[in-house]
Amino acid sequence: MNEKINFGIIGCGRISGKHVEGIAKNSSDALLKAVCDLIPERMEAAVKRYNDCMGQEMDVKRYSDYQKLLMDPEIQIVNIATESGYHARIAIEALEAGKHVIVEKPMALSIKDADAMIEASKKYNRKLCVSFQNRFNLAVQKLRSAYEAGRFGKLIHGVASIRWNRDENYYRQASWRGTWALDGGALMNQCTHNIDLLQWFLGEAQTVYAQADTFLRPIEGEDCAAIIIRFKNGAIGIVEGSVCVFPRNLEETLSIFGEKGTVCLGGIALNHIEVWKFGDGLDDEQQVMQEYGENPDNVYGFGHAPLFADMIKAVREDRRPAIDGEEGKKALEIILAAYKSVKTGLPVELPLADFSTLDMVGVNKRRGMS
Repeated sequence: MNEKINFGIIGCGRISGKHVEGIAKNSSDALLKAVCDLIPERMEAAVKRYNDCMGQEMDVKRYSDYQKLLMDPEIQIVNIATESGYHARIAIEALEAGKHVIVEKPMALSIKDADAMIEASKKYNRKLCVSFQNRFNLAVQKLRSAYEAGRFGKLIHGVASIRWNRDENYYRQASWRGTWALDGGALMNQCTHNIDLLQWFLGEAQTVYAQADTFLRPIEGEDCAAIIIRFKNGAIGIVEGSVCVFPRNLEETLSIFGEKGTVCLGGIALNHIEVWKFGDGLDDEQQVMQEYGENPDNVYGFGHAPLFADMIKAVREDRRPAIDGEEGKKALEIILAAYKSVKTGLPVELPLADFSTLDMVGVNKRRGMS
């Protein structure tokens, strides 16, 4: 019988609850051994959530200094759920300390930092996983199986739409949100999961062109953007992302269109199949839509638990996690290329040389706010 894998969570803010739940749902293989945050109340809330999930009081250490958590010999996997701008530095330090790492999206805010994380993972022979948990949604997995079976034929185009609302209060709750130094705008924060899925199905991106602006929200980054992506296989990708939709979140959708198939996913977290049509007639559309739908209570969905399960297996079997550093970098590169396109007004060819959200400082004229 395998010994349980011990986890430590650095950052006990908004997303940490899903990490706590994900570890608890893998309780036969995993334990939460430590949490870390600068605010003690957040740590206590995280521990209480874990205790509630487990149905008993658990022995969980609290650290106010993440470097002390990294020195804890009991911990094997570190989950990084801090502000985005700190992901790369903490991840590299964790890998150097001999820990495996699960890092929240985005893995970094620059190509240079993403590459450094990947290199550290190789140098220290430790696993690096990026938390694109929506790849594990039932609806997304069903779409993936059709894709891998070649049921679409020639891929024509795909559309990722993120029509959400993040009001001024959301940004004022945490001063780092929407800043170029620690976050980026709607593309980097809210749209990154769907952009990851779009490229997962349409393949390697070749050219990126974007328009973006800040219309309503009190942030440095964009609150609305559009991207056109040309993929190496010829397919065209379209991304529409906004946090200005009135009066609340409307939808998140992913649509893939091929020569012989059309699939549209929707729901609060890409958790429903809205359209499922293939020329081969292999399955019943209504049955597929019913069997592969989920009903999460928030946009984070149910994907963290299977993502953590895959990471545990990757550590035990000494293999790459499903979403390793190289996979996690792909969506980041598209988003940074989109930012560079906004800055230059021109299409951007990939692969992208180093570019950072900090290169966008002063670019946004905030025409929509004038």
